[in-house]
Amino acid sequence: MGPFMQRSIKEATALITGASSGIGKEISLQLAELGVNLVITARRLDRLQTLSEELAAKYGIKVIPIQLDVQKNKEVEALFAKLEKEKIDVDILINNAGLALTTDKMQNATVAHWDTMIDTNVKGLLYMTRACLPGMIQRNQGHIVNIGSIAGRSCYPGGNIYCATKHAVKALSKSLRIDLLGTAIRVSEIAPGAVETEFSIVRFQDEDRAKKLYQGFTPLSAEDIADAVVYCLTRPLHVNVEEIVIYPQSQATATDIYRKT
Repeated sequence: MGPFMQRSIKEATALITGASSGIGKEISLQLAELGVNLVITARRLDRLQTLSEELAAKYGIKVIPIQLDVQKNKEVEALFAKLEKEKIDVDILINNAGLALTTDKMQNATVAHWDTMIDTNVKGLLYMTRACLPGMIQRNQGHIVNIGSIAGRSCYPGGNIYCATKHAVKALSKSLRIDLLGTAIRVSEIAPGAVETEFSIVRFQDEDRAKKLYQGFTPLSAEDIADAVVYCLTRPLHVNVEEIVIYPQSQATATDIYRKT
């Protein structure tokens, strides 16, 4: 088992949503390095194809890039029908696709932004999980890792709907663990604090504003979060890491960050 009780996940197959950039891409890289075969999905197929070729060539693993919008259940169902037809079993599901749009107060908000956040962060996670579970239950093995947020543990100005979706991720992760009791399927949630990725650029639609958010302290990186995912996946099978909440050392709460001037 090794000095740190690590379990090998070599030759397992992991399906990762939102794999074209940021945390999802880094999870793909770190799992590939461990010899895990990958099904990588996102809306940006060109990025997935480039990543797929790089990882397959470097690590000798199988990588399948598939364009997918998790907001669309028909696309999700078609994906799993394709995998079933090709006899590809998903051992690990990483529900990573997620986003925040703006920091508007509720009374000023654009309802379409609410729909996008709820459809991606909550319903997308549900669609993926529902489609993946029958196979996992039939084989009585598997691990689902949901990428949550510290926004699922508190609220902050302008966070409203995004915070609500991440509270939902926490509740769904806990509920799923209860529903799966008696099976050998594990469920973990990773809840990061300030991570520097494209996430804030998408949220603010302003690259300068996004950069300022991370000035004066060292934020978490996508590598840090992927490392936590790998930790959960490589524990012995009798161990289920329920949740890992990760802050940068300079952050104490969602709104309290110490910045050097």
